[in-house]
Amino acid sequence: MKEYESLIRLRRPPSIAAWSSIAGKKEGSGPMGQYFDMIEQDGHFGKQTWEQAESELQNRTLQLMLEKAGCKETDISCIFAGDLINQCTSSTYALRHLDIPYLGIFGACATFAEGLMLAAVMQSGMELPRCAVLTSSHFSSAERQFRFPLSYGGQRTPNAQWTCTAAGAALLVPTGEPPYIRGVCAGRIRDCGLTDASNMGAAMAPAAADTIARYLSATRTRPSDYDAIITGDLGYVGSKLLMQLTAQNGYDLRSVHRDCGVMMFDRAAQDTHAGGSGCGCSASIICGYFLPRIRRGEFRNILYAATGALLSPMLCQQGESIPGICHAVHLSSECGKEQQL
Repeated sequence: MKEYESLIRLRRPPSIAAWSSIAGKKEGSGPMGQYFDMIEQDGHFGKQTWEQAESELQNRTLQLMLEKAGCKETDISCIFAGDLINQCTSSTYALRHLDIPYLGIFGACATFAEGLMLAAVMQSGMELPRCAVLTSSHFSSAERQFRFPLSYGGQRTPNAQWTCTAAGAALLVPTGEPPYIRGVCAGRIRDCGLTDASNMGAAMAPAAADTIARYLSATRTRPSDYDAIITGDLGYVGSKLLMQLTAQNGYDLRSVHRDCGVMMFDRAAQDTHAGGSGCGCSASIICGYFLPRIRRGEFRNILYAATGALLSPMLCQQGESIPGICHAVHLSSECGKEQQL
């Protein structure tokens, strides 16, 4: 497959008109805490179960985004939403009472980038007035599904990442202020045969290297053309491996690479081992930290390459390996012009 065949340059780059981010207590105590719109001290979000808590987290994040945009729920043409829990139930139950056309999506930790990609393509092609993207993760609901309930007291391995309790939401409109989505690139599944479900960073790194290299090659750009190339969430282990893999393709990312899993926590003070992860990790950091800086012109071009480990607990128990995925979104302070590839 030629590099440009999976890359879409948008003729009418949509604008991200509004965004919001909410994080939990632990995330709020980390280096990114000051950038989130809200920090929730109660991990249950006033609900009885962890799964209900995550749905409430999504609902609050969406409502906050609509408030910032000056919109009502009925103004949304379509919403792309997803999470880590079986059948995207956190998203479904969060949005079931709203009269909004809903497309549930799953890309593991890459879900927010996948949502931005799909919303941008649909909006650019169909000229929908407003498309929303919403993703979340919750430490306690994810632990119960992918590892063990918290009461089990299982010990975490050094290469394990900490699923973030966080959510991000964004509203895309046809025209407006920056940030703009200039281009997107759908990832290809990459599976290096890794079977350790605790080592997700290593499982996802090959997919990140593949998508980033394909996007740079197809657009004829270099890493230095971007203010930052952001992954989410490789953590410390996956980020180190990514540097090695991209160097093999002739790209040196060391000066521009930022990883949301690394950015989320203070590794020494918060004991999160290999860093953060989860659908809400990069979603909240993109919405809380990066999008405001693009709006203000501090960043001109960012390549957001979110990664996901497409594992199933059942198949991992059967000895299956962990497929990885990475979707890329070009975020820019300039609308730009269509380029012929």
